This record gives sequence, C-alpha cells and structure tokens, in this order.
Amino acid sequence: MRRAPPVRNEFHSLGDGSPYELNPHDDSETELYRAVGETRTLAQLSELMITVSSNLATNLLMEKLGVYNIRAGVHALGADGMNVRRGVEDNKAFAQGLNNTTTARALLRLLDAIAQHRAVDADSSRQMIAVLERQTANDRIPAGLPPGIRVAHKTGEITAIRHDAAIVFARRPFVLVVLTRGVADPQAASAPIADITRQLYSATQQP
Repeated sequence: MRRAPPVRNEFHSLGDGSPYELNPHDDSETELYRAVGETRTLAQLSELMITVSSNLATNLLMEKLGVYNIRAGVHALGADGMNVRRGVEDNKAFAQGLNNTTTARALLRLLDAIAQHRAVDADSSRQMIAVLERQTANDRIPAGLPPGIRVAHKTGEITAIRHDAAIVFARRPFVLVVLTRGVADPQAASAPIADITRQLYSATQQP
C-alpha cells in the first residue's frame, strides 16, 4: 500500500512561510497526534480526514498532494467554485484573508462526479463513496431521512458555520448540499439542514 511521509505536526504558513503546529485540543481526532514519527497510508489518512474530520490528516494529505494538484483535480471535475489555498489552522494566513472557500454548486459537482463514477475512475469513485458512507457526524442530512437510507456525505464546521454535502441513495437518488452561516449554536444550525433534507426527500420520492 502507498504510504505517506512520516506523521509530523509541523507545517508552513501560506502567510509568511513560518512553521506552525496544530493544537490537538482544537481537533476532532487526537489519536493521530500520538503517531508522530510513524507512518500511515494515504487511505488511513483519507479515512480520518473524511469520517472524523481530522485536521492533522487533512494537512498531511494536502502537503502530500500539493495545493496546485488539488486545484487541478477540482477544475477537472468542473468545480471551479472551490478555492483551496492553505492548510487547516494556518492562523497567519487567516489573518491575511487567505482562506479556503467553496460554493454549494462546486460541492454538488464534486459529489455528482463521484456518484456518477466519474471521479478518477469507477473503482476510485466507489472507494470514495464507501469512505463517505462511514462519516460519523450524522446530525444533519442523515437526520432528515428515514432510517436505513444510505448516505455518503461530508460535514464541515467552524465558528458559526455548519455544512453538509451528501449523495443520498434513496429510491430516486439525489445529491444535496446545504451550507449555513451566522448561527453560533450547532444544534440550531443542524436542525434546518435536516428539515431541508426531509422536505426534499418527501418531494422527490413520491410514487
């Protein structure tokens, strides 16, 4: 299996090139920090990045792939509304307004390509779907669906921003992306995402 470079917690700011570390207390996953100096496969890092939103795994993968390669991949799939610029917790870059951004349409295009087995190739797309189905935060789009519906999705959140983007394998499958901002209470932000899902499911799954 392909392996990434040794796990380390040192990255360089897009803002001025200075080194910075991630704080495990600000991360949703901490086991990877205890693996510093060891190696992990790219598949293992991808699993952590997607299923538990590991900041450290994200930065290691971004460093391995390179921002320009990531941008090229996004562009090839027609998702130009997504602009990947820096790693997670690059505070100096953040202070300079150098941030990653996306649109709902860009995320929809990426997920639609995966759902249609057009992301890299059919086998790779199926592997992506399998990882997305193992997402552990299920209080948004899955919460608005009947039990047992397969959902391949990725959540995201920072202060007062809460998102979910999903492939829903209903009888009539669909892709749904909901981005919210300005709501500080996570539960209050998750509730309308689930409600939108519930309404869309009801409207699209009629006999």
